[in-house]
Amino acid sequence: MTAKTIAIAADHGGVELKSQIIKSLAGNGWEVLDLGTDGSTSVDYPDYAKAVAKSIIDGKAERGILVCGSGIGMSIAANRYPQIRAALVHDRLSAELCRQHNNANVLCLGARLLGDATALDCVNAFMMTEFEGGRHERRVEKLSSLTD
Repeated sequence: MTAKTIAIAADHGGVELKSQIIKSLAGNGWEVLDLGTDGSTSVDYPDYAKAVAKSIIDGKAERGILVCGSGIGMSIAANRYPQIRAALVHDRLSAELCRQHNNANVLCLGARLLGDATALDCVNAFMMTEFEGGRHERRVEKLSSLTD
């Protein structure tokens, strides 16, 4: 993995937005690992959330982006993995805060709920914002130990 690899996947409801995000990421120097889907045929979002989660867990990607119609299903599915902190966001501020305070490593977007410009703004904020650490560090550590 290079330090700038991001995994991305979508179900059939997020394919068009996924394509735009890939272009934006590639244009900003990110290596993009496209894990599907690529068409409008109905597919099961948990399969794509799993693919992105596994790519992060296995060290193939630094972060991930998941897109479905609402973003809800993808966020639920991705958060099944203790190493994943997936955040469903709806604006730039929530994208910044999920990185600053929660060290989110997966961004979830709802293609049917966000305009393209807002979605791309969220992606940019997610990619450019660093984790603040400090008082947030112990809280984030607790997230990974909730299953213990």
